[in-house]
Amino acid sequence: QVQVVESGGGLVQAGGTLRLSCAASVNILRIAAMGWHRQAPGKQRELVATISNGGGADYADSLKGRFAISRDIARNTVYLQMNSLKPEDTAVYYCNAKYRGESYWGQGTQVTVSS
Repeated sequence: QVQVVESGGGLVQAGGTLRLSCAASVNILRIAAMGWHRQAPGKQRELVATISNGGGADYADSLKGRFAISRDIARNTVYLQMNSLKPEDTAVYYCNAKYRGESYWGQGTQVTVSS
């Protein structure tokens, strides 16, 4: 089993930046893939970005160029750098870990972008 804990959300003005962190309870090299998803009020949860244990990253097409996923293996932590934030980025951001065929979710962290 894996626990993932998100942090770093908050309130930011449009055009600002935030960096989210997701700390895993196991060595992230043992996790097949980790990723960030988000869910805005009244909308379905959507994929933001993923990173495989080999380091390959993938992004939602609409977010390429503004968001970047990275990791610190020594800290078992994955990050989501969010730049040029827009009000439509307002959502709860969830970390996900795919480990031994199971999917594990964190509690989420709220990101609010004011106009």
